[in-house]
Amino acid sequence: MSYKSLIINPGSTSTKIGVFEDETLLFEETLRHSTEEIAQYASIVDQKDFRKNVIVDVLKEKNFDIKEINVIVGRGGMLKPIPGGTYRVTDALLEDLRIGKQGQHASNLGGILAREIGDELGVPAFIVDPVVVDELQPVARYSGVPELPRVSVFHALNQKAVAKRYAKESGTKYEDLNLIVVHMGGGVSVGAHKNGKIIDVFNALDGDGAFSPERAGGVPVGALVKMCFSGEYTEKEVYKKLVGNGGFNAYLGTNDARTVVQNATSGDEKSKNVLDAFHYQIAKDIGSMACVLEGKVDKIILTGGIAYNKITCDTLQQMCGWIADFIIYPGEDELLALAQGALRVLNGEEAACEY
Repeated sequence: MSYKSLIINPGSTSTKIGVFEDETLLFEETLRHSTEEIAQYASIVDQKDFRKNVIVDVLKEKNFDIKEINVIVGRGGMLKPIPGGTYRVTDALLEDLRIGKQGQHASNLGGILAREIGDELGVPAFIVDPVVVDELQPVARYSGVPELPRVSVFHALNQKAVAKRYAKESGTKYEDLNLIVVHMGGGVSVGAHKNGKIIDVFNALDGDGAFSPERAGGVPVGALVKMCFSGEYTEKEVYKKLVGNGGFNAYLGTNDARTVVQNATSGDEKSKNVLDAFHYQIAKDIGSMACVLEGKVDKIILTGGIAYNKITCDTLQQMCGWIADFIIYPGEDELLALAQGALRVLNGEEAACEY
């Protein structure tokens, strides 16, 4: 039996949807929302009906009968820390999305919309591998300051999707592999996958690890403390230096990795030095995760938008190829990854997780 799925991935100013038949994309649309439209609503949850109507309208425009849908899948939001997997949108999960258990974010609407539309159609609703996936081993949580434990916030959806893709293509089980997965996009996350769990990962948002096009990654802590108390910056200004204006943005005034590579290869010395440092820091992260896996690494996977860049991929392979062979899955197909998560449950390959 084939399954048709409606995938809903809400962003702050857009709602991306896709309709799949099994893993075949029938169509997708990115529905843009103006600042004025969003500003009408006091909270993210208040946007629900507006976004739902936009989704229903575009399906009508495509002459697609929504009653053909067998399952709805939403992008997971800021829930409590949970293991990876495909989760049914239960009442408990729905409530934590509504209140924003770990914060208000547009992605919270993914599960909310999936559940409401699913209930109307009488079909199941799921979320898959939200950013709060937390499978860290206990030793990985220690930071050196008890009040500041290391936390797991990263590109869980794509990391899990490419790891499972490699397992399927190699004729093995994800649970039988040790992998290092490197996601390189607006943020960079490097994770150690051991027997189906991501037992350690560099926080891709505001924690540690390599800098990225717009995030600072790990910075000298003492100097950061002095900056915070210098009186020259507000809390928001310091945070913006770490998330948004860090990395490539801070050094070169652009968050476009393609521009940085082009300038570096055209002889711009500053761009070359920053790009070299970017590669250097990711290589250090890969080496760290190789130690976490005790040197037993079956494959190193490069993914995310920057994995399209041959110079970056070649450099990382040159620096870390002695650890394990590389495989490259460029880009980040979130809609497909969400559809695949639901399919694994519907086809009996995995059991649905309960929140």
